[in-house]
Amino acid sequence: MNLISKEFIRNIAPQLDLLNTLGGGTAQAAVRIDTREQGIVIRVAVPAVSPENFHVVLDNSRLTVYCEFRHQPEDKLAAPLFAHTLDLPATLDLARIDAVHKGHELQVRIPYKDAAAQKREIEIKQR
Repeated sequence: MNLISKEFIRNIAPQLDLLNTLGGGTAQAAVRIDTREQGIVIRVAVPAVSPENFHVVLDNSRLTVYCEFRHQPEDKLAAPLFAHTLDLPATLDLARIDAVHKGHELQVRIPYKDAAAQKREIEIKQR
């Protein structure tokens, strides 16, 4: 006899994570930064958090990834579940950042600046 259904577990898991966070704990988040030839990929996995609860904010060269829990989407009150801030190096092209949610993971992709466009000799004018 199965007393607890899978649907019940799926519905209660975010609430348990929220209670853990409100009680002083932290949401179980995994952050990994992968360096690729074209740039970096920041991978953030937070169990039981839906894609619409993630936020990515760029402030100058500081990137913040956070997620929040709202009981209903229209609720004004939200509980923070996770936040991670990174200071990004000047070698990244911040104008071309994109983010995609795949499976249970948020991926923030930031390409490197074009090295050929960065380095050039400056003509010296004589007056």
